[in-house]
Amino acid sequence: MTLPEVQNAIAEKKICVLIPTYNNEKTLKRVIDGVLEYTENIIIVNDGSTDSTKEILSQYPQIDVINLPENRGKGNGLKTGFRKAKKSGYNYAITIDSDGQHYPDDIPVFVEALHNEREDVLLIGNRNMSQDGIPKKSNFGNRFSNFWFWFETGIKLEDTQSGYRLYPLHRIPKKYFTPKFEFEIEIIVRTAWRHVQVKNVPVKVLYDPAERVSHFRPFKDFTRISILNTILVTITLLYIIPRNFVNNFKKKSFKRFIKEDVLESDGSNRTKAFSIALGVFIGLSPFWGFQTLLVISLAVLFKLNKVLAFVASNVSLPPFIPFIIAASLFLGAPFVSGNSDIFSQELNFDLVKNNLLQYVIGSMILASTASVISGIATFLFLNRVSPEIS
Repeated sequence: MTLPEVQNAIAEKKICVLIPTYNNEKTLKRVIDGVLEYTENIIIVNDGSTDSTKEILSQYPQIDVINLPENRGKGNGLKTGFRKAKKSGYNYAITIDSDGQHYPDDIPVFVEALHNEREDVLLIGNRNMSQDGIPKKSNFGNRFSNFWFWFETGIKLEDTQSGYRLYPLHRIPKKYFTPKFEFEIEIIVRTAWRHVQVKNVPVKVLYDPAERVSHFRPFKDFTRISILNTILVTITLLYIIPRNFVNNFKKKSFKRFIKEDVLESDGSNRTKAFSIALGVFIGLSPFWGFQTLLVISLAVLFKLNKVLAFVASNVSLPPFIPFIIAASLFLGAPFVSGNSDIFSQELNFDLVKNNLLQYVIGSMILASTASVISGIATFLFLNRVSPEIS
């Protein structure tokens, strides 16, 4: 795109450039001047800087400046900027760091990529992390972040830590829980959970030790990021994966589900059979309240089909629970000595203990037997309707 085309697209799509800054007096002016070549739709959040940042910003009366009284973290600065951008009527915000590592002349890359999309998208600059001068800790941190983003969303990206991004302002969450560097992980994960595409676009990067001032605190911020990822993974396993499955299942007929999610899903017939066997075992086992977490975690651990395992674990749907409990008590009765009559009018500790032990033993027998039968039946069925070529 030519410069006039980029400028017109920025105006038509209502794009602003958001620059959070904190004590980057060496590079701030260069960043602002570079952005001004493309647009004056600029919002700068001065996050309590104590250097000459205010004096530098006073030279640009044509841009919006928000001066915060004290430093509260990059995440808080971005949230403040997003609120201002929405109130000002913008639909998208390109965020660029003020430490000089990002090149303003990559703005057309974001604008053109957005122009080519048919729906809203969150774009993240993909830096060349293998080039000379990139700190090894940054390269490791990026790979670490990429893995957890994939685990939490199913989306594979090459760079999830770059602060050079384009956000669809009306599709990102309205409330957030993190104030500092970990905010940039929270927002992309939770935006992806809202079924917004997240993609990389190629950008340049400059690491100049003489100019760049990093406010990342390795121990504290890495700990905060690790805690956030732990929470996001837990939400993924307990809510996001089951929610996505239920939503997808509602859109399909049973015949289409069998065709697409069973016959045409990834994995061999043996893997699919093991997945269903695992789901049935967990569904009938006495792990009430933890079945979803267990079945998804074990499916991931053993590289099984998570969808099939989750579906099979729903063998213990509420209408079937009375029959499952009755069968478990029946199967466990021969292994428990003493009074275990559930219809006894006398309720005492020994009776409760015997009934509980009877149920646990019986449910494990039921789960193991049903798991083996369902796994073998699934394998034979799949080999019949969809034989594998050896």
